[in-house]
Amino acid sequence: MSPSPLPPVPYHASALRPSWQALPVPLRAAVADRLGAPVVAAHVAGAGFTRGFAAVLDTADGGRAFVKAAPAAEQPHLVDWYAREAAILDRLPADLPAPRPRWTLSTAGWFALCTDAVDGHTPRLPWVPAELDATLAGYARIAAALTDPPPEMIALGLPHLADLARSDILWWEEVAAGREPTPPLPAPLLNRLPELVELESLLPRYAAGVTGLIHGDLRVDNVLVDRDGNAWFCDWTWACSGPAWFDLAGLLLTAHASGLDADRLFAAHPATAGAPPDALDATLAALAGYYLTGAAAAPPTASPHLPAHQLWSGEQSLNWLARRQGWQ
Repeated sequence: MSPSPLPPVPYHASALRPSWQALPVPLRAAVADRLGAPVVAAHVAGAGFTRGFAAVLDTADGGRAFVKAAPAAEQPHLVDWYAREAAILDRLPADLPAPRPRWTLSTAGWFALCTDAVDGHTPRLPWVPAELDATLAGYARIAAALTDPPPEMIALGLPHLADLARSDILWWEEVAAGREPTPPLPAPLLNRLPELVELESLLPRYAAGVTGLIHGDLRVDNVLVDRDGNAWFCDWTWACSGPAWFDLAGLLLTAHASGLDADRLFAAHPATAGAPPDALDATLAALAGYYLTGAAAAPPTASPHLPAHQLWSGEQSLNWLARRQGWQ
C-alpha cells in the first residue's frame, strides 16, 4: 500500500471562501469600526476546509488583524465553532504560540472573531527539517503548559477525548457491525478488521482520566511558520481534555508521508512521556477509521476538497499503522 506522499490538494490552497467585498456592507462597516480604520486590503486565507470568511485585513492606519466570520442563518455550526474558539483563545496562557484574540461581534446576521494576525505560511510538504523542528518544539511548549490547564480553561467544560472516542471515533466497530460501509482497503488489510476494532477501542481507555488539554485537531494546515522560523498553532475550536500524544500522532501523519522516521519523532517527543507502548497504534487505528469513513460523508457546507483530504489522511494513517504492525 503506497498512498501518495503529498496531499492531493496543497494545504495552503484547500479552502473555498468568500471575498471581503462579498460580505454584507453593514458587516464590513462594523469590522472596520472595531479595527479603528478602513480596510484597505484583504488577504483571504487559502488553508482550511470550511466556507467561512477568513482573511488577514490591512487597515489604512497600518494596522493588521485576522478575522473569521460566518452567517448565523446559513452556517450556524461555524458561528458556534468561532464562538467556542474565541472563548478558548481568551483563556489560553498568553505566552503560548497561538493567536491572541481581540474581539468578537454579532451584526447583520453574522458573527465575527478577530485575532492578532500571524505573518507566516503553512509548513511546506514534504517537511523542511527546520520547519518540522520548530513545529515539534512549539507543540512541546503547548503540551507542557496545558498538562495542568489554568482554572479558567477548565471552567469552560470542554469535552473529553475519551468520551468523543467512545461516541464518535470507534469507526471500525461501526464498520464491523455493518452500520458504516466498509472503506476501500488494500488486499493485505481485508482481513484485519478485528485488529483495527481492538486497537481503536484502546484510545478511549487510554484517554480516560487524563486532565490535560490538547488542541484536538493538530494538522499541518493548522500550523503557521513565521518569518523568524517559529511555529504558531491556530484553529483551536476542538480543544478537549486528552493526552498530548494524540495531537502529536495526527501532526506526524505528514511526517510519515514525507518519508521521515515518524516512529522516532513520536517516541522522542516530550508529549509521549508515560504513554502506553501501543498509544500510537491505537491513535492511528482511530484516525484511519475516522478519516476513511468521513471521506464518504463530507457535509455540503465544507470545502469541496475535504473528502480528498480525509481519504488521503486515512490512507496515510492506515499505511503507517500497517507498517508498524507488519501487515504489509
